[in-house]
Amino acid sequence: MGSDPDQVCDEVGAGACGRDGCAYARRIPRPLRIQAPGAYYHITASGNTKRTLFRDDKERVDFLDLLADVVAARGWLCRSYCVLSTHYHLLVETPEPDLAAGMQSLNGRYGQRVNWRRGEKGHVFQARYHSVLVETDGHRLELHRYIALNPVRAGLVASPEDWPWSSYCGLLEFTRPPAFLDVAGALQDFAMPIAEARRRLRRFVADGLTSPK
Repeated sequence: MGSDPDQVCDEVGAGACGRDGCAYARRIPRPLRIQAPGAYYHITASGNTKRTLFRDDKERVDFLDLLADVVAARGWLCRSYCVLSTHYHLLVETPEPDLAAGMQSLNGRYGQRVNWRRGEKGHVFQARYHSVLVETDGHRLELHRYIALNPVRAGLVASPEDWPWSSYCGLLEFTRPPAFLDVAGALQDFAMPIAEARRRLRRFVADGLTSPK
């Protein structure tokens, strides 16, 4: 397993040193991001305070184009995604232990593009991306539902089928899925053949509309 290349940061503070007191520097390690070949991750990232991460559909398209580039360059398998206004969600498998490098490319390039397009400066993202290692089949299944229902629970639409900026409609073949979406891999979590998998996915997500968050 590898570790995040940005794992360690310097923090300078003031504190007591003996009886007289002195300034001192402390090296505080950031929590390790587990990076392993074949690992699944739920990834989220939010816009910086007072900045909307995706102002319009053009910016959502730009982000998905960049995501497609990263998926292709690194051989990632994207099983689910949802792009809202303030944040995004991804469910990806990384064949190589390169999550940090891929996310640095994705968020870094998107931030540069957005600042250039808007004529702005400063941080686009609130902080580094957040990632959770997905270790069980049950967790992975629940993430398909959680990501699909995100725009519903945010009050943006009444049904997940009404949000065009997620993988849900593509997985159900309501719309043409983007090339970077691993449709077969995502549906394999539910059943084979694919037609039955789609029925199970739709029923599983619909059940979430009446169950607690």
